[in-house]
Amino acid sequence: MKLLSNQQRLHLVNSEQLFDNYRVAQRHAKTYRYGMRWKTVRGTEYLFKDQDRRGNGKSLGRRSPETEAILLTFTNGRAAAQERLRLITEQIVEQARFSKALRLGRVPRVVARVLRELDEAGPHENFTVIGTQALYGYESAGGAHFLLELLAFGDVDLFYDARHKITLVSDKIDGDGLLGLLKKADKTFECVRENGYRAANAGQFMVDLVIAPHGMQRADAVAFGASDLVAAEVPGLQWLLNTPKIDTIAIDEDGWPVPIKVPDPRAFALHKAWLSGLNTRDPIKKPRDLAQARAVATLVREQMPQFSFEETLTSLHGDVRAMLPVLFVS
Repeated sequence: MKLLSNQQRLHLVNSEQLFDNYRVAQRHAKTYRYGMRWKTVRGTEYLFKDQDRRGNGKSLGRRSPETEAILLTFTNGRAAAQERLRLITEQIVEQARFSKALRLGRVPRVVARVLRELDEAGPHENFTVIGTQALYGYESAGGAHFLLELLAFGDVDLFYDARHKITLVSDKIDGDGLLGLLKKADKTFECVRENGYRAANAGQFMVDLVIAPHGMQRADAVAFGASDLVAAEVPGLQWLLNTPKIDTIAIDEDGWPVPIKVPDPRAFALHKAWLSGLNTRDPIKKPRDLAQARAVATLVREQMPQFSFEETLTSLHGDVRAMLPVLFVS
């Protein structure tokens, strides 16, 4: 593990603040994404506000000085929102150049694009990045870089909390499902198999949609659109449901900020240590599991004092909490 320099830390903080402004400007501009237009019905003009890309919307009334004023306000507001977003985007592009020069860029491009698309669409808060890709979030939160040998394979696991209403997330994704959103990030993404939980792009980078087992109380599949990914129930992920999560901003290979939500780093470390001791775990993965667990635990203890291992993480079962001594063996 290598700690970030003071210059890198300052630049990371500045990038986070700038990206927060960018997200606000982006969401403001998005409120204008569907137009407002005159529509003639039986010879009378009405002001019509589109509400989706398929042309559905509602009438705001007949043409009059009042509706003309509404249209003018909308047009001016959209122009101002787009200009503000353009200016902030230019600042981020410039900031990204310095991020690359300072070697802050870590998150793979395809992962970054997927996470930014999730954030822009709105359901970012419903998905948690788990597995090895979560290490990028801990790096950013702790101000350090892990050894490259601990970092990601060619996939990312997106954990969805199935206790949330699917319809709300589907509405935010705008009807195209998670696969449609992945295609915005990379048009070559396709489901590996029909009704499967995995999508892959032309470079064979894979995105898996996973949930915790939900037992007999729910039998319906978890998907967000037609011909979409269908979440796979993964045994052992129940611990994630009530584990605290952290939101942070990492930096991708091009220097752009990336919003990433990850599990509490203590829970991640303890769970990885527990996985490394399972007889059913792939022997090739077990040493890497333990190395990742110890790296994250060391980062927490040395750089993240707000997270105390002395606190009881009640979301984890006793066998996992009992792994604490394993994390700090010298």
